[in-house]
Amino acid sequence: MTLNASASPDVLVLGGGLVGSALAYGLSRIGVRVTVLDEGDGGLRASRGNFGLVWIQGKGYGLTPYAHWSRGSASRWPELAGHLLGDTGVDVALCQPGGFHFCFSDDELAERNKRLSTLRQEMGDYPFEMLDRQAVLDRVPGIGPAVIGASYTPMDGHVNPLRLLRALHAGMHWRGVELVSGERVTGIEPSASAHGGFEVATDRNRYRAARVVLAAGLGNRALAPLVGLHAPVSPNRGQVLVSERVAPFLHYPTLNVRQTDEGTVQFGDSMEEVGFNDFTSTRVLSDIARRGVRTFPMLRDVRLVRTWAALRVYSPDGFPIYEQSATYPGAFVVTCHSGVTLAAAHALRLAPWIAGGAMPEHLPAFSARRFERAAEPISAH
Repeated sequence: MTLNASASPDVLVLGGGLVGSALAYGLSRIGVRVTVLDEGDGGLRASRGNFGLVWIQGKGYGLTPYAHWSRGSASRWPELAGHLLGDTGVDVALCQPGGFHFCFSDDELAERNKRLSTLRQEMGDYPFEMLDRQAVLDRVPGIGPAVIGASYTPMDGHVNPLRLLRALHAGMHWRGVELVSGERVTGIEPSASAHGGFEVATDRNRYRAARVVLAAGLGNRALAPLVGLHAPVSPNRGQVLVSERVAPFLHYPTLNVRQTDEGTVQFGDSMEEVGFNDFTSTRVLSDIARRGVRTFPMLRDVRLVRTWAALRVYSPDGFPIYEQSATYPGAFVVTCHSGVTLAAAHALRLAPWIAGGAMPEHLPAFSARRFERAAEPISAH
């Protein structure tokens, strides 16, 4: 197999989903020549199966840097949406009115208050409200009698995730990024060239670049060791239902139910450890629908038009992994399960770091070395 002579960019991004595309778009905006290698329709695609939330409340409980990182991304989302609209004409339907997490018992309310209060103590500026039933009814009149209260933060929002992926791909194309589909990576090795860098082998071609970014989702687990990195990710299945279009009734995103900009209603937020099984199941879909109707009884007679399942990319503690290889500088791993929420951080903060800039604040906390430390025995002394 010979080197594809036309494929020697500054950066090779392995993975064309939301994470890889946001990085590639961000890199191209600062003048970096980028090629994205995407496995194609045979890959496990989380990017076409997500819920579309830009969700902050509660995130980072147990790892405060993640709370800062997520909130920083949400605050940069209007900038990213503006860039995409200007470059492509695609409106990703960003809306950030704040979000609700509904509670159905006093214990749930107490636990929610504990989690958000802890984050406020750790971060200082962390706005949220704990609302009783009447206060929730004043803002969301359609809730059912089972809802006894909710947490609300002004930090949350949502987008149209399919438009987001479309806009990122269109923006990449507009800025000269080469997106190559149907490329399954089979090897990565340091380049024998005097200029250094890496050579990436696929089933069909070889590519050379000064830097390489592993953004292949669940595929990062196998790719990371090739460049001295560690990405112990595993699949977590989520299932989603979508209804017919209905008159606007829900003007805020919630964790389990949201009305899209097109009028459909999405129900979701299941979490299952089922390996690489990305099929839907009647039992889980029934539970999701039941919870949605319990929250909004008006949806009882709404027709469902589509269901799907997708595999999230989860690390052992659920937080992202961002790291540059100490063994092979210039090789990076970027993996997370919040590709929508973190898209702005990836495009506007990680991309400059990958291009050779300073490491963003909070990033050292996301090294995979934390898993090695967690596995070390605790000394009795």
